[in-house]
Amino acid sequence: MEISIGITPGPDAVHHAQLAEKLGFRRAWLYDSAALYEDIWINIANILNATDNLDVGTAVLVPNLRHVMTTASAIATIERMAPGRLMVGFGTGFTARMVLGKKALSWKTTRDYIEALHTLLNGGVAEVEGERVQMIHRPSLTSDRPIDVPLLLSAMGPKGLDITKELIANGTCIGLIGVQPLEGPWGHQVLMVSGSVLDDGESAGSPRARAAIGPWYVVGYHGCWEAAPEFLTAMPGGAEWLADVEATRPASERHLAVHEGHVTEVFGRDQVVLDLADEATLAGVGWTGDKAAVKEKVAHASSMGVTEILYTPAGPDVEREMRAFAEAAIS
Repeated sequence: MEISIGITPGPDAVHHAQLAEKLGFRRAWLYDSAALYEDIWINIANILNATDNLDVGTAVLVPNLRHVMTTASAIATIERMAPGRLMVGFGTGFTARMVLGKKALSWKTTRDYIEALHTLLNGGVAEVEGERVQMIHRPSLTSDRPIDVPLLLSAMGPKGLDITKELIANGTCIGLIGVQPLEGPWGHQVLMVSGSVLDDGESAGSPRARAAIGPWYVVGYHGCWEAAPEFLTAMPGGAEWLADVEATRPASERHLAVHEGHVTEVFGRDQVVLDLADEATLAGVGWTGDKAAVKEKVAHASSMGVTEILYTPAGPDVEREMRAFAEAAIS
């Protein structure tokens, strides 16, 4: 089982990656949301230059943010800089699109993009937006094709999982990034988890744990607002949360207010609903529990076919979360 860490592209990314390498994490997976974080590719390059044994991944790129040729060129650049250290995950987009006022991409658009990228990296000619395109870089300007970088797909629902199976079967992708262990022919299966490792005798409702768990807890309100805002009134403090969103921005800009601080920090209206969450609710967020409980979850995931755990720490003391998870899952 490989144990990896999620890192936010930003001023602390290199420092966190260097700590991850010291703690024994296998890979640093970086998020991609241009309205929330710094550029993913620049941060990946900086991390590779600052580490020796830590591999990197994208969790996840969203096709609408870059032309497929731009992505192919970025992958080629990283592969030239650090051969064999990159994995590339893709998804249809949650916050990366919603913070731009858009819904998730269709699976057809996502599939077409990944298949075109695979063709380009192999040196072939792909059809993109009705035109024939190819990586025609001269040998002096980037890595020779084929560029064999592993591609993975993030999928949760039935349609996405079916497409992932097909792309794995035809050799386009090598695996799945998901949020629950799945038995089946998934190749390299990455399980993305959140939560906090509790200290001995600590409850999930302690101020420290609450702050660490909070950024992922309040995402439930963000997602509900996007998918079914009528259900917010049934959530603790949901009516007041919604009223604050509506008072903060005009209707055309409310998505900007909803997704501030996404999975990194909690403030304002999000802090209000986090304060209302009881201990039992917070204990159910991600892999929250003591070291023994986390070790048990790792073992269970392995038994289900998961090959890599991607832990996504949050809150005001990310380094503490990294150290605690490494002690529980790697030691």
